[in-house]
Amino acid sequence: MQRRKLLACLSAVLLAPQALRAAPLAYQLVPEATDVRFIFLLGGQPQQGRIPVSQARIRIDPQNLPRSQADITLDARRARTGLILATEALKSPGVLDTARHPQIRFRSTRVRLGPDGRISGGAAIEGELTLRGTTRPLTLQAALYRRPGSAPDELSELDVHLSGQISRAAFGATGYADLVADRVRLAIKARIRRGS
Repeated sequence: MQRRKLLACLSAVLLAPQALRAAPLAYQLVPEATDVRFIFLLGGQPQQGRIPVSQARIRIDPQNLPRSQADITLDARRARTGLILATEALKSPGVLDTARHPQIRFRSTRVRLGPDGRISGGAAIEGELTLRGTTRPLTLQAALYRRPGSAPDELSELDVHLSGQISRAAFGATGYADLVADRVRLAIKARIRRGS
């Protein structure tokens, strides 16, 4: 009997910290305040394009920020640049090949906090980017901010800034290499709102 009590107490002590930890909070993307841009060199001149988000699953743990997660899907078929011919080339089999690969997906695997232990400066989100059916690691520089004028503990709506770059060749998107540089920069601004 004594042994049973001891095991029950030990189990309670070991399981208590996990039970006390709150689950990460679910957030929804605010589409009208979200902008996913890519910047590329066309004939040596910088050009921009946009890709809309089709799905987003975002979980933020305010008590343990490295536990936060993001799983974002972009609609490659609706990608646009400022030039009609460049947009057609972008969707062609040699680049995004949207007929066969209509989605681009980023799934986070790790959040590294900045030097001050926050996501508001110097943080990074490591993850996997799937483009044209090829998955490669991608690290995005990240910053997460409360809305201007909000209270320090007000986390219902947050602004997210992400930046990084990819190599087109790493994903097999080598088309038009004589006109378009290999490196593509990413600049993402998003607003997220606590789910109900």
